[in-house]
Amino acid sequence: MEFLIQSVWVVPCYALIGGLLAVPWSPGILRRTGPRPAGYVNFIMTFLAFLHSLLSLPATWHQPPQQIFIPWLNTAGLDLTIAIEVSSVSVAALVVITGINLLAQVYGFGYMEMDWGWARFYSLLGLFEAGLCALALCNSLFFSYVILEILTLGTYLLVGLWFSQPLVVTGARDAFLTKRVGDLFLLMGVLALLPLAGTWNFTELAEWAATANVDPTAIALIGLALIAGPMGKCAQFPLHLWLDEAMEGPVPSTILRNSVVVASGAWVLIKLQPVLALSPIVMSALVGIGAVTAVGGSLIAIAQIDIKRCLSYSVSAYMGLVFIAVGTQQSEAALLLVLTHAVASALLVMSTGAIVWNSITQDVTQLGGLWSRRPVSGIAFIVGTLGLIGFPPLGSFWALLELASALWETQPWLVGLIIVVNALTAFSLTREFSLVFGGKPRQMSERSPEVHWPMALPMIVLLAFTLHLPLVLQSLALLPSWELLNKDVALLLIWSSIFGCSIGGVVYLGNVISKPVRLPWKGLQDLIAYDFYTPNLYRLSIVFSVDVISKITDIVDRFVVDGIVNLVGLISIFGGEGLKYSTSGQTQFYAFTVLLGVGLFGVLVSWQFWGDQFLNLMYSYISLILSF
Repeated sequence: MEFLIQSVWVVPCYALIGGLLAVPWSPGILRRTGPRPAGYVNFIMTFLAFLHSLLSLPATWHQPPQQIFIPWLNTAGLDLTIAIEVSSVSVAALVVITGINLLAQVYGFGYMEMDWGWARFYSLLGLFEAGLCALALCNSLFFSYVILEILTLGTYLLVGLWFSQPLVVTGARDAFLTKRVGDLFLLMGVLALLPLAGTWNFTELAEWAATANVDPTAIALIGLALIAGPMGKCAQFPLHLWLDEAMEGPVPSTILRNSVVVASGAWVLIKLQPVLALSPIVMSALVGIGAVTAVGGSLIAIAQIDIKRCLSYSVSAYMGLVFIAVGTQQSEAALLLVLTHAVASALLVMSTGAIVWNSITQDVTQLGGLWSRRPVSGIAFIVGTLGLIGFPPLGSFWALLELASALWETQPWLVGLIIVVNALTAFSLTREFSLVFGGKPRQMSERSPEVHWPMALPMIVLLAFTLHLPLVLQSLALLPSWELLNKDVALLLIWSSIFGCSIGGVVYLGNVISKPVRLPWKGLQDLIAYDFYTPNLYRLSIVFSVDVISKITDIVDRFVVDGIVNLVGLISIFGGEGLKYSTSGQTQFYAFTVLLGVGLFGVLVSWQFWGDQFLNLMYSYISLILSF
């Protein structure tokens, strides 16, 4: 057991080795075998990582966290030691990451079967998995920032896998740049925190925060900078647009991105909670950002017609609930939300990816009638929906109930917000299911058979795990005690789920309302469908400001900076042209010129010593002459 605990840090290395071993097939160095061995090698290494994590979990359960330190750099008072924390929470995170990645890779065997970028895709998946596993174990804020940067690069490369498509290139670029904005502020916060706390170790930061007495303004600014990075990673307003555009990437990578990659920012946020709690302004900002994103994302998801984009905004909404949990200091509820969302979201992406794989269109308004042709995908979507909303006894019901019960007495308006978000999510997912699987087959969905076994098997496994997740949590004593939960909140959650699903079914499965469904106010419908015009807001504010500043900078550079340099050059040219006529060949003239130059130079150098007295003397002399 002790060996398993001491060797858990090797788990990220499995994925990294798998990604490196897949590289020779990426540029086609190994041509005889084709690219498929790259995927198999990566799968074997991921399986070893999953097995190692799974066997290590019992050894760490109910045991105090253990610290492992790997010295890297210690100079001039800067200690960059790689700190690793081996605890039941971090090892459980490894099991979730490697388990979902293992299923995503099997899913990719079917989805990417004929794709030319197979080897490069699996190599990047290895990088992704290695970064996520390293982040789960890392106990240093600085190295967590470094790993988040690696994940940003991985997102860019995976989203841009099919770089010959213009929309893919745009999506990869926007995802990278949007995350970089948050990462830049995060770096500022990381560097500013060190002089105050004297450490980047999360455990030591928590101990420091318990007794810290810091300037409120300084800690507020640092805290706001620290939450900017997780805002970008968790696709929170206003850094949420990247997740929607990242849907242009392959579905197997979307499984990871929508389930565990977006949660990477939340993971860092939860570890930083003791520091963030030093500033009420930061905690209020977390709640405000989470509330706006949760409600806004749920509304936007309802108005989307792309089958994958419907899910992307629901992911942002649920990460908003995690922000609310952290902002109200409900860390256990936040971790439970992250876990239940990861499992259900991965199942939903697998189900929708199965539709995308062999359908002509991704427009949900052009699909329909797939229930009879795609029973596995349909059942997976239903179970994923029930696992994501507050529907007992599945996982998210307990996570939402624990969060709402803790807020019932102190902040009841947040409970109302959670109920509304749950109802909107239930309505949105029921709408998507009704449009895709309900009704009669249409022209775009008449020839859409069920997927083959490499894609169906991971769906079935994850479907079963979603159904059994409450039992797993109960056996591990991780479910909140029913006696401590608020029964009224439980009823509100259940009824909001039933209400959302019922309204969605009546509207989109029934014949009462004509299809396609449109709101009576076109302006409101366009406002929701076009993401509250956030892209236009960016163009009118940030893009316009940068454009104006760049033009002003260009003018200053061309006419001021270049003008001064060119003026010096012109003076040199005209000076040379003027001096060439003074070459008389007389030595005494040259000597006089040198003497005059040295004299002028001497006057300039020594002016500070006698210049003021000379000017005063000349002023007195002139005044004396004028007086006569």
